Amino acid sequence: MKRKAGGWRNDLQLRRGVKQILRELNIDSPLDVRVLCERLGQQRGRPIRLVPYPLPVPGVFGLWIGTVDVDYILYQRDTTTAHQEHIILHEVGHIISGHGGNEHDSDIWSQLFPDIPPDMVRRALRRDGYGPAFEREAEMVATVIKEWATLLDRLKLTPDRKTDAAQRLRGAFDDHQGWL
Repeated sequence: MKRKAGGWRNDLQLRRGVKQILRELNIDSPLDVRVLCERLGQQRGRPIRLVPYPLPVPGVFGLWIGTVDVDYILYQRDTTTAHQEHIILHEVGHIISGHGGNEHDSDIWSQLFPDIPPDMVRRALRRDGYGPAFEREAEMVATVIKEWATLLDRLKLTPDRKTDAAQRLRGAFDDHQGWL
């Protein structure tokens, strides 16, 4: 599952890989971002803690801080629920894609979050644009998860995956459609 930055060969591989991860995590509709993070953390052996935080505006809306034992996703507390979920999914995109931190940002994070120990700050990921490849990748992962969940929600598939009809219908809209 873990990939280095730019580790997906193309968008189709990214879409297929993300959907495979969602299937492995047994994620169904309606999408619950907290359940997704809980199961992803269990699979990785590192819990993911979601922390609403009053991040300065203008500035980043979220960040992922990986410690030795736990991953923290800090997200903007002062925004809509839909925006918070997207921020969290974007940070999950960095985790799924195996992106690393930028150690040169520790001064910025130390100023913003003086209560966070310096070793954690060094591991913090500062992401404030869509320019770099890893930002685009994380945004694509968030979009694929949201599209996938929306499609399943609209299809109203039953959680019983054992029926042939449900499996065929789910299969028709999983890996075989490059646009989903």
